Formats: sequence, C-alpha cells, structure tokens
Amino acid sequence: MEIKREIIRRLKEWKDSNNRKPILLKGARQIGKTWVMETFGKEYFQYCVKFDFDRQPEIKSVFQTTKEPERILKELELYCNDPIIAGKTLIIFDEIQDCEEALNSLKYFCEDAPQYHIIAAGSLLGVAVKRRRMSVPVGKVEVMRMYPITFKEFLNASDEKLYEYVEGIDRLAHLPAVVLNKLITEYRRYQVCGGMPEATVALLSGSGMNVVDATLQDILDLYELDFAKYADAREIPRIHAIWHSLPAQLAKENRKFIYKVVRTGARSKDYEDALLWLEDAGMIYRVFNISKPGMPLAAYQENDVFKVYACDCGLLRRLANLPPSIILDPIANYTEFKGGIAENVILESFMPILENQRPCYWTSSGTAEVEFVVQWDENIVPIEVKAEGNISGNSLALYTKKYNPDYRIRFSSLNLQYNGGLLSCPSPLAGWTDKFLSMIQEKL
Repeated sequence: MEIKREIIRRLKEWKDSNNRKPILLKGARQIGKTWVMETFGKEYFQYCVKFDFDRQPEIKSVFQTTKEPERILKELELYCNDPIIAGKTLIIFDEIQDCEEALNSLKYFCEDAPQYHIIAAGSLLGVAVKRRRMSVPVGKVEVMRMYPITFKEFLNASDEKLYEYVEGIDRLAHLPAVVLNKLITEYRRYQVCGGMPEATVALLSGSGMNVVDATLQDILDLYELDFAKYADAREIPRIHAIWHSLPAQLAKENRKFIYKVVRTGARSKDYEDALLWLEDAGMIYRVFNISKPGMPLAAYQENDVFKVYACDCGLLRRLANLPPSIILDPIANYTEFKGGIAENVILESFMPILENQRPCYWTSSGTAEVEFVVQWDENIVPIEVKAEGNISGNSLALYTKKYNPDYRIRFSSLNLQYNGGLLSCPSPLAGWTDKFLSMIQEKL
C-alpha cells in the first residue's frame, strides 16, 4: 500500500521553478524521506540516481578531490546505471551527514550547475551537523521540512470518498451526521497508529493492533539507540529522561513543561542541551508561552515557559503504553491525557501548513489559557482545543474580550460552523484550516 504524500506536490513545484536550489530535506527518523525522494524521482524524472554515503562510503572520495560539479557528476556516473542528464535526472544524496564535503558541494551546484535537480537528506541531519560542527551552505540550499503522515494523508488512503467529500467542502456549514461520525472514527484510528509510514500501513492493511504496536515499539527502540549513537555521553541520560517524561508532562491539567517531572531537582540549565537535541532530531515540538498576542509572535514569546509535544501521536501513545482500545473507545476515561493527545494531533496537523512558523500558547495570570496562537498572514488567531464535545471553559472568551481578534477557532468533536467570528471545526478537519480561513477572509 502506498500513501500519497503532499510533500510530493511541493517537490513538483520545486522541480518546475526557475530559481531552484538544491534541497536539503529535514525531518525525524522513519518518516519516509528516502521513499519520498525515490518516488518523486520515478514519477517526475526520466532517470533517478541515488548515492548513499552510509552504504557506499567509497563515493566520499569523489567529493574530497574536487569541488567542480561537472567533474563530480562525471565520476559519480561510474557508480550508477543511469545517466546523469540535466533536467532529466533526479540526483539523490542520502545520508549526506556522513560526508561533509558532499554537503558543502551543494553550494557549488547552486552557483555553477543550477540546471541539475539535487535533493539531499540524512538521518538526524540537524543533530549531526551541530555535533560535528559541519558547515551548511546557507543561502545556497532550500531547506524543506518533512513531517510524519498527517491525518489528511491518512484519510486519503483509508477512505478516498470521504477524503474527496472533505476536499469539496465549499461553505462553513454543518456536515451530514454520517460524514462527521465517519471522520471521528477514522481520526481515532489515526491516533492509534500515528504518522510513521510503517505503522500506518500496518493498520490500514489490517495487520492487527499487535503488529501496529510492535512496529511503533521498534521505532521507539531505534530512537533510543540514536541517543547513544549521536548524542554526547553526558547528555544521553538527560535526553532519555525528557523523552520518557512526555506522557507525564501532557497528562497534567496544565501542560507547561516542568523540569521536576523529568527528575527531582532538575534545573533548566542542565537540560537545555537535551531539549535542543530532541528538537534538532525532529522528535519534539516546543510551543512557547506568550502573555500578549503581538505581531510578530516570536517577539513576545517567553523562552523559559513552554510545552513539549511529540512529533507523532502514535509514538506518544506507545511511549505512554496506552492500549489502542482506550483510544478507540469514545467513552474511555483518561481525561487529562486525552486532552494532551488532542492538542498533540492538532499541532501535527498544523506543522506542514505553518511551515517554518511555530505556534505559541497564551496565558493570563494563571487564570486562562488558549492552547495555540498562530500568525496567519496578517492576523493573530487564537485556537482552543477540546478533546470531545464538552466546550465548557471561558479562556477563549476572555482572550476575545481582551484582544478582539477578527476570528478564532475551536477544535472539538462538534460539527462544522462559523458564527460571530468563531470557527467551530471538527478536530479531524484541522489539516484543512488554511482552506477554511481563506473562506473566512473572503467574507471579511
């Protein structure tokens, strides 16, 4: 089973661009970067050649003897079966963190040979670059971020007709009950497997929940090995402790990251490097607090007050050892952690839409909290997240009274509607938020 990835569309736009630079594809381990590069090459190019610096260490010497792109490509052709022709061949540099000279060569391909299409990627690329103090050709590459499979992509694979129905929504009005119920059912299934391709395929192919859980556990085990392989020895136990504290952090009513949850007596200065390591690895997202929703949001964030979410809800569920049956049961009682997972999945839906922007969250004197605040074009948009249909609470109302936003969003299990500046949106539709906000802006 193949799952259509939306990043392929972005790569197609890059292919056709006149101002194209080599791509540096970044993202967490096991999200399918190599598969995406190869699939894109097969679908949109006459030829696709891949050079893996981990499996083919001998090709490193090509980059160590010259910086001239034409000479590099002439020598690389000796290692592949297909020709390298400008405009017709996609060139893939995989595991590029194993060859700094190859990473640096992207600058010369940008300057001297822009007619070639090159995509480079690597395992824990951000971590490796920092650890080895490697130089990245800033301004000479396009950094493209890739994320785990979103619910939007999951739905397209699990129920294509339902996906097409959602794609065709052209007004912000109630969905038929049968559509809403199907969406919520598929959304719960997605929360079980998450967006790691192997786990997603296991669920959609009917392999059974035991296989899904075993697959997710294998990925968690791989991540643990990465701690030992790519982190400094003194940081390994701290990285491990933060990663394993995520379920406890998100099970609190106030999901602000607390160091003492990681370890009794823990101090921020001792764990900052470990947090940065996990961020660079793409394994966590930090969402910082703001006390005022000003433009730009980054100027108002408090860097010592934040929440930490996992890159993938399936991994988070398995890390918490939460059985799939609990997620699938609409009346299961795991109130606080249910709220944490609800926020985590909404954030995962937003990350590909927001691209390089990070949401913040708003608090007011410890009495009110809005889960996310995002900068959407020229607007600051508050976003409230409810795990189910209970929309009690006055935090969003207090925010609205204080700052009078043009519009606001509430995600829950309730039906779609727009009234009085409030977009009430079923949580499964978070991946279509940009489309819905465009509809609202047309009315303003």
